[in-house]
Amino acid sequence: MSAPKVLVHPDAELLAAGVAARLVSRLIEVLAEKESASVVLTGGGSGLAALAAVAADPARDAVDWSRVDFWWGDERFLPEGDPERNETGAREALLDRIPVDPARVHVMRGPDGPDGDDADASAARYAAELAAAAPGRTPAVPAFDVLMLGVGPDAHIASLFPGHPEVHERSRTAVGVHDSPKPPPTRISLTVPAIQAAEEVWVIVAGAGKAEAVRLGLSGAEAAKAPVATARGRRATYYFLDREAASALPA
Repeated sequence: MSAPKVLVHPDAELLAAGVAARLVSRLIEVLAEKESASVVLTGGGSGLAALAAVAADPARDAVDWSRVDFWWGDERFLPEGDPERNETGAREALLDRIPVDPARVHVMRGPDGPDGDDADASAARYAAELAAAAPGRTPAVPAFDVLMLGVGPDAHIASLFPGHPEVHERSRTAVGVHDSPKPPPTRISLTVPAIQAAEEVWVIVAGAGKAEAVRLGLSGAEAAKAPVATARGRRATYYFLDREAASALPA
């Protein structure tokens, strides 16, 4: 796994713009070398702000969005269109504003999906979709070109929470999450092996309330205490921070 690199921006607005510019640039690079690119999206204020900044960036038109696969790191187990779903936020911020291929938008289905109220079955369905896109790979997920993550004040990433068993899952790539300490209680999440299969992992954080979580993630804390410490990419790991989120780091 790669060692994290830290990039600090003056404020949350410039953080979003910086992440957006780097994502556009990275996708142009990838698509110049391969037939398709893959991005794992995150929710939360910082992640959605970055997606909205991509939509507002004129350089976005240099990306052939029809060749980009979009996945999610986690999802709230709610019906399609619910405003609390990460998918809903991503569509409003970016996906509905660019020419994506609908077949390349891989959503985690909620209780209105084919598995009904069974979040574990829905997670298994997502794991099967990941595997189908990555024949012969171990773990059975694509080598995501960019995987974006937010961080909670408790140092959780995706829907992997401190002290919860899903943090330690190593045999599956997507799991149902129950009794989440944040509402809603039921979710679906990628697991650590799926996250660490990405070529690049981007941890995007704004605000002083998450500064201690950032410090824990960069200090190599135990996964059970700070799941963010497991956020590492194969080729590169970036922490994109605003000054407040970086405030607990050594000068």
